[in-house]
Amino acid sequence: MQQNHTAAQAALHFLRTLALAALPCMAVAQPGPGTNPFGDPVLQLTQAIPQCKPMPAFRPATPEEIRAQAHGRVDRGTTCYRSGRCRLPNAYLYDKEIIPRVQKAVEFDGRFGDSGVWVEGQRRWVWLRGCVRGKADKEALEQLVRGLDDVEAVINELELMPRKP
Repeated sequence: MQQNHTAAQAALHFLRTLALAALPCMAVAQPGPGTNPFGDPVLQLTQAIPQCKPMPAFRPATPEEIRAQAHGRVDRGTTCYRSGRCRLPNAYLYDKEIIPRVQKAVEFDGRFGDSGVWVEGQRRWVWLRGCVRGKADKEALEQLVRGLDDVEAVINELELMPRKP
């Protein structure tokens, strides 16, 4: 009898954890034009290259597309926790903490003030977008972000825009 009770408690605990973990993925804002319907954090880190194209606006999504994406986000978000790679029950819960730390690290480092960089976080992955002056800056910024706690991957989409002589 005790064994069945313990198994039932474990199953109930798992279902509660799964439900709580799914909430960040299911909490979908009503998207306006150019907004992120899931609230993934996006920040402009630097803005010293005015001719660098700005962070692209998010493509408007239909309610059906948002629901389809939400299912995948729940699966990706909770898999991290279930596999033991995440201490929080959903990988998306890290992003609102990671992106401000990226900003703080870039400001403290001081090497990237002459760039135009945007950063976006999604499930512990960090996208770097915008422009830097040279290949060394592109690689150094990626390494800086890659070294931050809880960052699982860095997608470096930075473009090179050297100074004109």
